[in-house]
Amino acid sequence: MLHLFSGAEPWFAEKRFGYGAGPPIAWQGWVLLLSYSAAVIGLALLATRASAAASAGLAALIAMLTAIFVLIAKARTRGDWRWRWGEEIE
Repeated sequence: MLHLFSGAEPWFAEKRFGYGAGPPIAWQGWVLLLSYSAAVIGLALLATRASAAASAGLAALIAMLTAIFVLIAKARTRGDWRWRWGEEIE
């Protein structure tokens, strides 16, 4: 199953305005985005009922998940991450 995620095709489009990745253009990008969103929402819901120390740990876990998400998105974006002012995208 992991071979479905190991191809060289991009998962995200580059942004037309701004910096970073745009919307997903492959199903793998959608799986990554939805999995990340579900994990952050679930951890945030847990944090509302947790103690202060546990909430801090959950916040650290969310930060770690965000860093991993950004690294994967950057590696799987068509083109490079740079500031764009509305150039035409191929």
